[in-house]
Amino acid sequence: QVQLVESGGGLVQAGGSLRLSCAASLRTFTFSSYALGWFRQAPGKEREFVAYIHWSGSLTDNADSVKGRFTISRDNAKNTVYLQMHSLKPEDTAVYYCAANPRGPYKDRASYVYWGQGIQVTVSS
Repeated sequence: QVQLVESGGGLVQAGGSLRLSCAASLRTFTFSSYALGWFRQAPGKEREFVAYIHWSGSLTDNADSVKGRFTISRDNAKNTVYLQMHSLKPEDTAVYYCAANPRGPYKDRASYVYWGQGIQVTVSS
């Protein structure tokens, strides 16, 4: 069973930065063959797409709400995907999930087959 484990969340003031990490725990998981995505879910809202990175690392895309502030990257040698978040806003407060997608579409959460347990990010005003 593949496990994706997020870390790096917490409480930060508006305008601050955080870096989320997500590591795959199963050594036999072909991490480098999967696109990786970040989603988030705020209380009372649907889980929404934040960013994805293609298995090759050559293609990325972000939601409009985070463009210019968040950057997704991956290190296949470490089986880890990152989400660097700058200029955080209170509306970024949510539980953030990483997920793995074998073939796309990459903004559609239904295409993701493995999910982490989620990690809380809280941005205070």
